[in-house]
Amino acid sequence: MRQHFCILLSALVLVVGSVAGCGAALDTSAVTTGGASLNPQPRENLRDGGSLTTAITEVSPQWNTFHADGSAYTLALWRWYNPNLAYFSPDGEYSPNPDYLTDVRTEIVDGDTVVTYSINPQAFFNDGTPIDYRAFVETWRTSRGIDDRYIVSSTDGYSQIASVTRGLDDRQAVVRFDGVYAWPDGLFNLVLHPKAASPDTYNKGYVTNPHAEWGAGPYTIASYDPNAGTVVFERNPKWWGKPGKLDRRVFRQLESQAALNAFQNGEIDVAGVATKDARARVLTMNGIDIRTAASPQQALLALNLDAPILADRIVREAVMTAIDRETLARIRFTGLDYTEELPGSLSLYPFQPGYRDNLAGVVSYDPDRASRLLDQTGWRSGDDGIRTKDGARLSLTLPNIGDDTTTANLSRALQAILGKVGIDLVVTQRPSSDFSTVVVNKEFDLFMMGFASSDPFGMAYFCQIWCSDSQFNPAGAGTPELDGQIEAMAQIGDPTAQIAAGNRVEQEAFRQYSNLPLFNGPAMVAVKEGLANYGAGQFYIGPIEDIGWEK
Repeated sequence: MRQHFCILLSALVLVVGSVAGCGAALDTSAVTTGGASLNPQPRENLRDGGSLTTAITEVSPQWNTFHADGSAYTLALWRWYNPNLAYFSPDGEYSPNPDYLTDVRTEIVDGDTVVTYSINPQAFFNDGTPIDYRAFVETWRTSRGIDDRYIVSSTDGYSQIASVTRGLDDRQAVVRFDGVYAWPDGLFNLVLHPKAASPDTYNKGYVTNPHAEWGAGPYTIASYDPNAGTVVFERNPKWWGKPGKLDRRVFRQLESQAALNAFQNGEIDVAGVATKDARARVLTMNGIDIRTAASPQQALLALNLDAPILADRIVREAVMTAIDRETLARIRFTGLDYTEELPGSLSLYPFQPGYRDNLAGVVSYDPDRASRLLDQTGWRSGDDGIRTKDGARLSLTLPNIGDDTTTANLSRALQAILGKVGIDLVVTQRPSSDFSTVVVNKEFDLFMMGFASSDPFGMAYFCQIWCSDSQFNPAGAGTPELDGQIEAMAQIGDPTAQIAAGNRVEQEAFRQYSNLPLFNGPAMVAVKEGLANYGAGQFYIGPIEDIGWEK
């Protein structure tokens, strides 16, 4: 599910979210990523009213964030009109949202992790249905992976639950795991309305239909235009908590350049500026802040194992060995005065405890070796420098999503890098709105994309990237043997021990040569001055009703 795991992102200029920390003044010095940055303010410092308008890369037709076709953008919209049962600090510390949960108690009972959720008796879905243990039951039942009629994005954690039952009354849910589970705080942070729990409704009912009546929270949907890609939220009259400070929250589907133009013209209030050109454009503006933090997001190159040429593991190894990641990182961070060591994990980030470079010893840049590997597989250099085999050219396609200049530069650089070893990389241009189509239909040989983590429990979601039957595995990698190792790792109840085991398994997973980490990068957003409780803040998830404008 999208509330807690690595989330698909379009291209490499990653999603802007509402996150927390200290405000950052506009300057032209080197980018730093210590802590979080959002101009935190108490409610009494905010005026009632106003609107917040931001760009979004894609308004996905699939509004069900639990569904495999959802994306980071699905989740960003979902959070504005559905129950958010948990908050996270910037460094990933969990706390229940008291508007929904009055108490969460975790204990070990007879060798099993048992979590008891006491639900606020004021909590109701917008259609009048109580938010009670039934929502927990249906969230578990649809996400546990037993019924393959549900096209679920993630079964991680839910597949290890033995039972979800009624507690002392309907407003208490008791979740019992089969053994000790390491990451219980990553589950049930969002819940599904019981009316959405039939397979047909789960899979198809949310397609171009947000079902605001099945939501709950400070805001609800005022309008949704699937053609224009515009979503407007307004205060929810059925909300029992503190009212939202904003009158309206607006999302507009815009390409990167259009979003920057709209920000400069005052049409939107926030713009992502974690690229050279974008940052340079906003540095000339008055009345804005640039807010920066370390980013729990990963850019990677996925290789489609279903593509005939890439079905050969040695060819995939050659492709990865030929790629100069340092050059790609320099292009990505040009103009930001920012550097980082090359990432070596798709599970944890360098700023997290337990992180290890699991790519080391598996892939390193060596174009001469890449050429030898291609020779070994029968791909011989042709007169034009492109390799051929049995009359076919060694030609691969890479869709370039959106109109961001940095992403286009990266695509061209990758094209040149692979060309040096005789690989013809054909870059095709696709609009941002095609992102889900490209991923779901696997319309690529190579694809630069991103993952975003919405909580710090990366090892809990290892299966999403690497399991052979995962709906969230764009490369199509995985083997029964690796699946077994992942399952055994997931059973380890001690978090530190599970991370150590996960690092060993991830190194083995990288030997499939299916996913190549490229870089992480900073989160950088430009915002109009006075916007509070919004910006860049690592794992932060907080009360959306407290986002607003200073008095």
